[in-house]
Amino acid sequence: MSAEFDVVVIGRNEGRRLPLALQAAMPQARRAIYVDSGSHDDSVAQAQALGVQVVELDAARPFSAARARNEGFAALGLNRADLVQFVDGDCLLDPEWMKTARSFLAAHPKAGLVHGRYTEEDPDRSIYNWLTQWEWDKPAGPAASGIGTFLARSVAFEQTGGFRDTMIAAEDDEMFLRMRRTGWETWSIAAPMVRHDVALLEFRNWNRRMVRAGHSFAELGALHDGVARAPRLRALFWGAGLPLLALVLLLVWPPGLLLVAALYLGSMARQALRFVRMGLTPFRAAQAAALLMFSKFSNLVGIASYWLKRFRRQDAQIIEYK
Repeated sequence: MSAEFDVVVIGRNEGRRLPLALQAAMPQARRAIYVDSGSHDDSVAQAQALGVQVVELDAARPFSAARARNEGFAALGLNRADLVQFVDGDCLLDPEWMKTARSFLAAHPKAGLVHGRYTEEDPDRSIYNWLTQWEWDKPAGPAASGIGTFLARSVAFEQTGGFRDTMIAAEDDEMFLRMRRTGWETWSIAAPMVRHDVALLEFRNWNRRMVRAGHSFAELGALHDGVARAPRLRALFWGAGLPLLALVLLLVWPPGLLLVAALYLGSMARQALRFVRMGLTPFRAAQAAALLMFSKFSNLVGIASYWLKRFRRQDAQIIEYK
């Protein structure tokens, strides 16, 4: 296995973050390609100024991160390296990541890909940033869940068929699942990989991200029976089941509303205690727990959106949250 690798960076309207992402990746890679999904800012010009090969996606087809990564991989052509690092345009590769990741793949011949740890640049800037870092803290092991930035063997990626480019979210989870079904392992390791700048400072942006997550839960379940069942059930229980029960109780037995309220408050209190044990202040922990509960309603909107579009035979459009 060659120690060389190519890098595919994807982005859309990343602004100041894109040149930083490219400058962090280019010195380490044999070759770099930037794939742009219809940016309205100067992303393309910034990449070209750095001497990076640019692939601009045709707007005649819906944009998606999955499609961008696939087209970036295809643009590498037949002379691509044995390894390809995929990077999102809001991520800065850790200087030691490639050495660590290549050594790991050399020692684990069944590993089709490997990813490491995401670190938010400023998790304390907003509760939404902190929740994103908490979300990215995925367990290490050989059956890793999806993440958009990773180092893959070109042969494993090709055998898997790449990403399902019609997916607008959780395309990484879905591709990882198919890769494992072809006989490869998808590993997560406890090594720093990227600094990530999610920049979620307002509720409306975070809420759209949660709607997007709900859409992904629905699509994963539709594509692969049993996958993402738990988050779908949580969204249905907290976001629809209990509110409907509250409505019935309001009509037939109003005191029963106290029971519904106790279920919500009890769940949030337990989650807040977990966050306090992780180091959050009681106020911040309560805020995070309340947002997680609210996310079940947002997830439900995303689930409904997926099925409505599918019923109408409409293409899904990317849900931007920044």
